[in-house]
Amino acid sequence: MPDSRISLPKNRKLRADAERNRVLLLEAAKPVLAAKGGRASLEEIARSAAVGIGTLYRHFPNRDHLIIAVYEAEIDRLVEAADALADHPDPIEALRQWIFVFIDFIATKFGMSEAIGSLVGGHSELYSVSTERIRAAIGKLVAAAEQAGQLKMAIEPLDLLRAVAGLRDGSEDAEWQEGARRITDVLIAGMRI
Repeated sequence: MPDSRISLPKNRKLRADAERNRVLLLEAAKPVLAAKGGRASLEEIARSAAVGIGTLYRHFPNRDHLIIAVYEAEIDRLVEAADALADHPDPIEALRQWIFVFIDFIATKFGMSEAIGSLVGGHSELYSVSTERIRAAIGKLVAAAEQAGQLKMAIEPLDLLRAVAGLRDGSEDAEWQEGARRITDVLIAGMRI
């Protein structure tokens, strides 16, 4: 299946040191973009990753490429978590654990919303592609819980995520995330057979 993400295709596998630098840049960029949005300095991100600005530009030719790559890395984390949890012996617990990863994603996305909003050409295509990937990830886990007979009601997977994402308020991320985890437990308890 072709890669549906909108970033530039990768024509070759990166050397180990280049891949390490790319990961360092993505991890360093996340908090800087969350704190400063579209005003984030690429030089500050490179310094935070302990690499030169030239290294940043070799991986991400401009700010938009970096913002998209950080967002896509978060989507990849959700998809990888669903894949890792797919074989969990307790499918509804796997769903619960994945929703906790989703809560962390929402906190990151909320923090980066200004940076994402600054993308040239908008963010609708980025969100459209990511929504489908998220839908597939949670859909797999909901289907497994349904097949195991652990859900007493049919639920549209995205409705479950909307319920959790809708809890986001102006609280600090740690406070909001803790509350969202408690509400997730209530939702899971309500769906269990």
